[in-house]
Amino acid sequence: MNKFCQSCGMPMKKDPQGGGTNSDGTKNTDYCSYCYQQGAFKNPDFTAKQMQDFCIVKMQEMGMPKFIGWLFTRNIPRLKRWKNS
Repeated sequence: MNKFCQSCGMPMKKDPQGGGTNSDGTKNTDYCSYCYQQGAFKNPDFTAKQMQDFCIVKMQEMGMPKFIGWLFTRNIPRLKRWKNS
C-alpha cells in the first residue's frame, strides 16, 4: 500500500475506508476513497492545480491555515495520477 493517496496526497492511514475501490469491488491501494470509487476518479476532470485548490479549501474547513494547506499539497503534481498530465 502507498503511504499517501496518489491523487490528493492524503495519508492513506487517515482514510476511514482504507483506500478506494476498483471496478470489481477490491481495494485500490494507490488512491483514497475520497478520490477513487468503483474503478473511477470522483472528479475525473480535475487538473492537478484544481485538486490542490480543492484540498486546501478542505483543510481550511478543518481549521488549518491556508499556508499549511499549501505546504501539504505542493507535491500533488508529482503524484502518480498527475505525473504524465
